Amino acid sequence: MADENTYNSSPGLDEIVFENRNKAYGAYDLRTSYRSMLTKAFILGTVLFCIAAITPFVIMKIKQMQAKETTEVNANLIDILPEQEQIIEQPKDEPPPPPPPPKEEPKQEVIQNVVPEPVKAPKVETPPPPISEQLKTTTGVVAQEGVKTPAYAPPPPPPGPTKSTTVEVKPQVSATQVYTEVEQLAEFPGGINKFRSSVQNNFDTGVMDGDEGVVKTTITFVVERDGSITDIKAEGPNKGFNSEAIRTVKSVKNKWSPAKINGQAVRYRYRLPLTMQFE
Repeated sequence: MADENTYNSSPGLDEIVFENRNKAYGAYDLRTSYRSMLTKAFILGTVLFCIAAITPFVIMKIKQMQAKETTEVNANLIDILPEQEQIIEQPKDEPPPPPPPPKEEPKQEVIQNVVPEPVKAPKVETPPPPISEQLKTTTGVVAQEGVKTPAYAPPPPPPGPTKSTTVEVKPQVSATQVYTEVEQLAEFPGGINKFRSSVQNNFDTGVMDGDEGVVKTTITFVVERDGSITDIKAEGPNKGFNSEAIRTVKSVKNKWSPAKINGQAVRYRYRLPLTMQFE
């Protein structure tokens, strides 16, 4: 009996709680193995968290190692000379515009100012009545109607001078012709410098090798009556630079204010020199 009930000098909390109870029920076993299970769960959770945190960096590093090396091109844009801002020249592939139709003077009716010569009105004399009629008249208190004489009518006044009016005839404006000389030039919202900035910011320098140095081209386009641009062309020695310049101008979506002649919007050809430096 002494061996079965050995006295424990320092019993634990579980020993005190489950003293004289059925320890084979399961609660006692769970409480005694709780610390080891908690330690194992903590270690396993820490390992899984570290794997989840490190996985994106490993994938990114693998992609960087497999990516091809890229060559960087340093393109320094230079400002366009101010005296070349608005240079208008006659296009080579188009005939000169026909001369405007002759101006026809409006026909005006000429009224001669003729003053009639005044004529003295003849004096109308009424002869006295015969004696036989005078003897028939009687005097008395009864009023009798006398002889009536025609009233004097003055001649009509001469007609006054007529006022002449001058009508200004303006030349007709074509809706299809492309003009190079207008009264009011086409304008970009914010000015031509803002348009240049949009072209330079959207220019893809990756199409160039980077060792061309200074590259120049001349961009021409037509500003339509509704403010859109069409017929974009680039004339320069470098074909790649010309193609990218045309694509960049097409990418600017803001509409222009159309050119005007006699207050009417017309089609207008605009010329823009473009210069860039690649190092």
